[in-house]
Amino acid sequence: MKHRSEGPADQGGGGAGGGQGARPGGPRPGGRRAQREARHETVRNRAQAHRWWVLAVIATAQLMVVLDATIVNIALPSAQKDLGFSNANRQWIITAYALAFGSLLLLGGRFADLIGRKIVFLTGLIGFAAASGVGGAAQSFEMLVVARAAQGVFGAMLAPAALSLLTTTFTDAKERAKAFGIYGAVAGAGGAVGLLLGGVLTEYLDWRWCLYVNLLFAVLAIVGAARLISGGRPAEQPGLDLPGAVLATGGLFCIVYGFSNAERHHWGSPQTWGFLVGGVVLLLLFVLRERRTAHPLLPLRVVLHRQRGASYLAIFLAGAGLFGVFLFLTYYLQQILGYSPIKTGLAFLPMVGVMIVMSVVVTNAVLPRTGPKPLVPPGMLFAAGGMAWLTGLDLHSSYAAHILAPLLLTGFGVGLIFAPSFNMATAGVRPQDAGVASAMVNTCQQVGGSVGTSLLNTLATTAATNYVVGKRPTKLVLAQAQLHSFTVAFWWSSAIFALGVVLTGLIYRWGRPATGDQSIAT
Repeated sequence: MKHRSEGPADQGGGGAGGGQGARPGGPRPGGRRAQREARHETVRNRAQAHRWWVLAVIATAQLMVVLDATIVNIALPSAQKDLGFSNANRQWIITAYALAFGSLLLLGGRFADLIGRKIVFLTGLIGFAAASGVGGAAQSFEMLVVARAAQGVFGAMLAPAALSLLTTTFTDAKERAKAFGIYGAVAGAGGAVGLLLGGVLTEYLDWRWCLYVNLLFAVLAIVGAARLISGGRPAEQPGLDLPGAVLATGGLFCIVYGFSNAERHHWGSPQTWGFLVGGVVLLLLFVLRERRTAHPLLPLRVVLHRQRGASYLAIFLAGAGLFGVFLFLTYYLQQILGYSPIKTGLAFLPMVGVMIVMSVVVTNAVLPRTGPKPLVPPGMLFAAGGMAWLTGLDLHSSYAAHILAPLLLTGFGVGLIFAPSFNMATAGVRPQDAGVASAMVNTCQQVGGSVGTSLLNTLATTAATNYVVGKRPTKLVLAQAQLHSFTVAFWWSSAIFALGVVLTGLIYRWGRPATGDQSIAT
């Protein structure tokens, strides 16, 4: 083995340091490793000392990813007019992002475990910012779609890495509850923030700024991450299950694409049910593969843990049901009451405020003492009540008298759901599984949102079509048909949350959340 001088930091210091066979001034055995470990320990200590700033960095990155799912919706009409693409092609601006993001999340989470969470987090941030810049500068429909797909690819790296970093940064139970309360509030409120920000940027600047704004978020997060976040790669690294990755990615792609097709094709179309059936088959094969392989992409111990499994289910159902608020109430406010995009976004702010307060206060003061069962099922019940309340809207309802109260009730319920679910979905995971466990959270939220959007859209469209059958298509009848479609969507959203009450009530266990790796019981 070659020896060379490493300088003073690696010098032996006395008899123990200069063992036999070591040349004077040469390195001690393991000198470089010791230096690396010391540097890593320094970064880890810095991250712990500045952990609340780390939370700010992670929350900024998460907000960027979440709001991007809705901020572009507001910009679509302006982008369509500017670039000249058809109504049939318009949905691809949304679908391209959802397909790439939803199908690659599990793989992105595993990369964070394999390569290192900081590296994957920074790569995701830089790539997401670059794709946003390209999308904002797009001169054609094709360029914009490719940029949106690239955003989804890098978002699938960024989102699970962010949550796994949060999981490994906050290990104290009280601090963890507070951190996940803030993170859950950001994740739950991001859609509404996107509507407001998209309205402001589109009305006062240009639709392109709905994409350019990500550059500001990304620069702030990149600078903070580079200075404050430690590498986050576990000493025991898992292998990469390539066949499992292909099955999982293909299955999730088919599920998201199938539900996206349901918005344009009827449920009996092979372009809808064919992809859905294919996705289910691929995911079943994925589960069989994960049971047998030595290095699974998604270790089944992660999802079979009862508290975590219930949390993933809660996130999925809440993601599906919440679109009844963001999507159809947005339509109601703009198309029935004539609100501007900015006024529509402002209308959601009270709901966002309640969600944030409830997420932080409840998870900090209640979750560590009671566990999730007294929080999540009641949260589902409150959200179901809020959605059912919205079915009473008519063509002449006012915001203060008829909309504000059900919005506040829904926000109260969602605040009880998201933060405890995010917390429990990643609690007690082994270090080498933190990335993929975090990816499951984002996968459930993303796929739930896709299911909710397509299912509710299809039901609402069918209801509006059936309403006008046998009636003269006057302006009043068409407005009533539209209102009827919103009412149907609100009832189905309420039903989704009601299903969440039953399922989470049955699956969650009573008792305080366990801490540490001993909480893994599969």
